[in-house]
Amino acid sequence: MRREVIHSDGAPKAIGPYSQAIRAGDTVYLSGQIGLDPPTGALVDGLSAQAHRVFLNLRAVCEAAGGTLDDLVRVSLLLTDINDFAKVNEIMATYFRAPYPARATYQVAALPRGARIEVEGVMIVPRA
Repeated sequence: MRREVIHSDGAPKAIGPYSQAIRAGDTVYLSGQIGLDPPTGALVDGLSAQAHRVFLNLRAVCEAAGGTLDDLVRVSLLLTDINDFAKVNEIMATYFRAPYPARATYQVAALPRGARIEVEGVMIVPRA
């Protein structure tokens, strides 16, 4: 199956050997996003700002693939502190509508650049 690279200038450039997203058929696999500001590449300060930036970055990649956050069928949240779970839920609810994507949440020891949150996803977007 052919793989198509998805890129958005509205999300940070990849900081390693990976793509922002890859389309395979009608499925788009979105790489994890952390709270990097796209123009500067700097990590924004604080959990709330990072969570909002993550979802804005994901939205930009979804749109570059021809979809929206509502087309995500699965997301994984990685948190450096599971005590941030309730706040991230509150913020996530402002970006998604029911039916919500399936989700898994993990506490991890560390994330790139000292981020407190990372989110990755899988989206289904039929080709036009």
